[in-house]
Amino acid sequence: MNKSVWAVLAMTAFSAVAGSAAADVRYLAFDADDRTTQSLTRGITLEIERGLFGATRVRGLYSTTSRGSANFRPQSVSGVQDVVPSEDRGGSVYAIVPEGDGRALGRALCPGSEEAWLVVGRVRSGRPLTIHAVGHWPDGKKRHCVALKYRYRGEWAGLPNSPSDMPSDR
Repeated sequence: MNKSVWAVLAMTAFSAVAGSAAADVRYLAFDADDRTTQSLTRGITLEIERGLFGATRVRGLYSTTSRGSANFRPQSVSGVQDVVPSEDRGGSVYAIVPEGDGRALGRALCPGSEEAWLVVGRVRSGRPLTIHAVGHWPDGKKRHCVALKYRYRGEWAGLPNSPSDMPSDR
């Protein structure tokens, strides 16, 4: 066989291995770490997709204290990072998908805004997490709405069926 055929076969094999390795999904639970966060969300579970080289992407958020969920879409929007406190800039920006409970989540985090995004810091098992909500108002400006602070609670292999399935406190 010639070299180009070997190259195609090697790339096909690598793609198959990389595809299966990229499908690592984890469910990390967090509890509210301050009064503001507790008044808005209490506890959450994040659905995290880990890529081949360790990069993570948040796919969704699920309430661990009541029914409710929202999906996220990675997005690059100018000006969103600019309104987040400087020490927390550089997180990933996600649009809250308005279907299902997403619209209600956006309204709860940024009342009066037309659209809302989340700036999510690095999500790691066993570590605290800060999520910033940023809204887009009718006057065209983007404003910081709230900083949500969480402490790590646990992880499981799949989504819980009810809040009582939540991992116990450590």
